Order: sequence, then C-alpha cells, then structure tokens
Amino acid sequence: MTLLAHDRYCDEIAHQVGLLRDVLTSGVDLSVTVPTCPEWSLERLVRHTGGALRWVEVMVRTRAQEEVPEDRVPLGEGPEDTGALDAWLAETGELLVAALREAGPDAKVWSWAGIPTSGFWARRMAHELTVHRADATLAAGQPYEVAPEIAADAIDEWLQIVEFAQRTMPDDESGELRGSGRSIHLHATDGTPRLEAEWVIELTEDVIVWRRGHEKATVALRGPLTAVMLAFYRRLPLDSPELEVLGERELLEFWLRRASFG
Repeated sequence: MTLLAHDRYCDEIAHQVGLLRDVLTSGVDLSVTVPTCPEWSLERLVRHTGGALRWVEVMVRTRAQEEVPEDRVPLGEGPEDTGALDAWLAETGELLVAALREAGPDAKVWSWAGIPTSGFWARRMAHELTVHRADATLAAGQPYEVAPEIAADAIDEWLQIVEFAQRTMPDDESGELRGSGRSIHLHATDGTPRLEAEWVIELTEDVIVWRRGHEKATVALRGPLTAVMLAFYRRLPLDSPELEVLGERELLEFWLRRASFG
C-alpha cells in the first residue's frame, strides 16, 4: 500500500469542495434530512464539513503542536446566512489547500492518529470530503462518482484508523472485533491491475492485519469499487443491487457496526 502524493490529496480536496458546492447550489432544499446521517440536515452537513476543513487549516497554518479548540477557529460554523454558505465553502477550500501546499507533507502538526504531520491532514481531509460529499449527493438524490485511486485509498485509510484505534483506544468499539479465525475480503470487480483493489482483513486477538490481495475469507463483499467503498463506510446498504455478499454476512454487519467511521 502506497500513499498518494501530497499534491494529489490537495488537488482532490479542491475538487471535492467544488463538487460539494455543486450540490449546495443545485437548488436542493438545505433542510432535507441526510439519510446516512439522519440527525443532520444537508445544511448541517455542509457546516460540519466546512468547519472541519477550517479547523485543520488553522492547525496546519500555525503548525499546532496540540489540538486547537474548535471555538478558536474563525468562522468555524459558517455564516448565519445560508445564502452565504457557498462563498464560505469556496473560501474554506482555498484556505486549506493553500496551507497544505505551503506546509508540504512533512511539516510537524498535531493529529489524533499518531501521525503528527501535515501530510496526515491532507489525506484525512480528502477522504472526509469524499465521504461527506456522498452523504450530500444521497440527500440531494444526485449521482455520485469518485476517482478509483481515491476510493481505494479511502479504504486503506479506514483500515489504518481501525488498526490504530484497536492498538491505542481500549474503550473503542473496534476492540470488540478481536478474535482469531475470522476474515473479510473486499473485492472490487471493476478494479484495474494497477490498483489491486482487493483487500483481506484478518481479525486477531490483538489488532487487525490487512493487506491487498485475493484470498478466501469468512465473508466477501464484491462489487464496483465505489460501491464497495461506500458500503464499507456505511453509506450504501449491503443489499444494494450492485453489491454481493458471500459467506457469513453477520460478520461483515458486525464489522460495520463496530468499526464505524467517517
């Protein structure tokens, strides 16, 4: 597994912000409930996502060595006027991308995941946007597409986060996934050889072990890469027509309940 280039993540942040703005300005009712985040309206989703980007921008720009309180982030919750949300989101994306490009991938910046670099935040925000734009398009009833290398990297990152949580957060629900002898196979049926878009995840008595590859497993999730990514992030139901579950479906469902993220 190889990370994408820092500039690629920066480019994707700018791209995803633009696509999220397209949803925002498409005439959709901002009060509509987001099906995949039912406690949020579409407006709240946009404010949450933009606020996360603003928060990271402050930390990267100031090279913060500890967590910055959210109440110290200028315009962190966006403008009161919903009509100004688009301009706020556009500015937010520009500020973050500029800060990340200026910092480069190796600047020391606090993070919660044991990788204290600006590069961690470039990757994390690219996928924060990738997933929350899916939430927005689902709420708006619009189609969703994402570049294959971004979808594959989003799965890699989530698995790394689950591994980190099992290793360092004893009270996290992912700890319930311990127990040897069980495994999950993700199989993107439209993946290219270059991407190797298949994953094997082994549950152990300690932390998960995962790798790219094609192997027999306790349960397999098959489908187009984007659909597999969305299902793995609990944005697409397992019984969606483009997906196929083979083997012990209960294990996959248990994983999704205990390793929820994004």
